[in-house]
Amino acid sequence: MNKDRKIEEIIRVDHAGERGAVNIYDGQLLALQLLKSDPEMESKIAEMKEHEKEHLKYFEQQLAERKVRPTLLIPLWDLLGVSLGFVTGLMGKKATMLCTASVEEVIDKHYLSQIEHLESEKTEEKELLKKIKKFRQEELEHRDIAYEEGATKKGAYGILDFAIKTGSKLAIEVAKRI
Repeated sequence: MNKDRKIEEIIRVDHAGERGAVNIYDGQLLALQLLKSDPEMESKIAEMKEHEKEHLKYFEQQLAERKVRPTLLIPLWDLLGVSLGFVTGLMGKKATMLCTASVEEVIDKHYLSQIEHLESEKTEEKELLKKIKKFRQEELEHRDIAYEEGATKKGAYGILDFAIKTGSKLAIEVAKRI
């Protein structure tokens, strides 16, 4: 894959991922507001969503500036993201926080591979590299918050972790191609 196509792929996939994250948090907030159960958790999720909105804004600008088309599956990702967030929000705090932890663990590896690629290519993409490093750090902070707030992989939560990670990895691979 030539350098320009690889950069386009990075922009497309990261845009889809950040949009997915915003949608997951939207779904969780909707469930939490419906249940009126945990204003403190609502506040934490809303704060993490703001980071994701910043990341999404950057990748939306990159799509426009570089004339890169987003993945064709954006409507499906929107629906799946909100649904995942809503369902985990209804399942309670542990599931809600596990959703964040599971997604962020996949994104950590994803961003790390992009960082390694950009650094090994001695790329001219210094700003993109800087942003991905910053966003990765914020994603790791979200993961840490999720574990501090009760995310667990014990018992049936291990199955949920596996399902969320598998879905996240699949979404990345599909976004690269479609």
